[in-house]
Amino acid sequence: MVFTNWARNQSAAPFEVRTPASVEDVVRAVHDAAAGGRRLRMVGTGHSFTGVALTDGIMLRPSALTGIRSVDGDRVTVLAGTPLKVLNELLGERGLALANMGDITEQTVSGAIQTGTHGTGRDSGGLADQVAALELVLADGSVVTAAPGEDLFDAARVGLGALGVLTAVTFRVEPAFLLRNQRRRITLSRMLDSLDEMTTGNEHLDFFWLPHTDACLVKTNNRHPGPPRPPGAVKHWLDNVFLENTVFGVACAAGARFPELIPRINALSAAALGDSEAVDTSYRVFTARRDVRFLEMEYAVPRERLGQALRETRDLVERANWKITFPIEVRVTPPSDAWLSTAYGRPSAYIACHMYRPTPHHAYFEGVEEIMTRLEGRPHWGKLHTRDAAYLSTVYPRFADFVALRDRLDPRRLFGNAYLETVLG
Repeated sequence: MVFTNWARNQSAAPFEVRTPASVEDVVRAVHDAAAGGRRLRMVGTGHSFTGVALTDGIMLRPSALTGIRSVDGDRVTVLAGTPLKVLNELLGERGLALANMGDITEQTVSGAIQTGTHGTGRDSGGLADQVAALELVLADGSVVTAAPGEDLFDAARVGLGALGVLTAVTFRVEPAFLLRNQRRRITLSRMLDSLDEMTTGNEHLDFFWLPHTDACLVKTNNRHPGPPRPPGAVKHWLDNVFLENTVFGVACAAGARFPELIPRINALSAAALGDSEAVDTSYRVFTARRDVRFLEMEYAVPRERLGQALRETRDLVERANWKITFPIEVRVTPPSDAWLSTAYGRPSAYIACHMYRPTPHHAYFEGVEEIMTRLEGRPHWGKLHTRDAAYLSTVYPRFADFVALRDRLDPRRLFGNAYLETVLG
């Protein structure tokens, strides 16, 4: 069997594939890998653009390791292979919700946490910051629970699968709530002048700049007492399926074939942007449908450097005369205390660059990466970048502590792969 990720840019041919249905199955696989001198990785649904999940040894597919194990007040323990879209529905049935999340729901709980998946939030951080406990199988086959106050807890919440196989996660949850979603078209110039106001004035800010234009689509999400006013079925289909996926996919394909048309295509897209508003269940507002396949690079920079990073990126795109169909996305999060969280120890802003899958991306990503690293940026662990341990050790204060803990827990690198050799050394 060959495993291929969603973007179709990473693949691996593991020696063996297993589908564990229990913690005991995972323990058995770990022992078998160690006895056979092979490596072992658990993959999710393949939504990482890097090789973080790949292995040539035993690959665990956690599709049978799903569901809620227990609910105890505001603590919900869920098995690690549960897709986020399933978790949202299970929590909703119980009148509960996560405080914040990203827009992709195809990921598994374990994959999303281990790669540092985040949404956008003034006060609430990414998934790792909502974790109350982790259950892991270590390289010696022991099953441990990592809790707050322990080094393993702060290291393994964004652990890259390097410290153990995550089998269950306990989240802090809260009563289900509504969000008021507002979408507006604003110029990039105005956004650059009002970044502080926009980030402090909204619980969740997410905006997209269309290259070759001065247009931004700005999304703000704030809690609302109700009643709900969800978009109608036709409106939802028109915006989220037809325009953002079907029409956008046609535009990307046309731009790939005729790059000189991309500025005109983006201008038409900018002209089509309109204002809208809805009040709906939180997870329906946080999440989005993404059918057009792309490649992505995302960097977290210190929040106070967001304006500089955006201006330099805009100037670079114009100067280099690249033709870019996909918008650049910007989000923010508060500081995190997970050691390898991209937001560790500082309020952070995220700049994400996308390219339509069939089109060249190297020069664009390389140019933007130079800007981001000059501003002490940290690359998303699951998205394309070229940084190695030498660089990453300079931007993560607890990097050496993470590596030392890994040396102690997995000295034989049972959970290693080529990607970890690059980013961890």
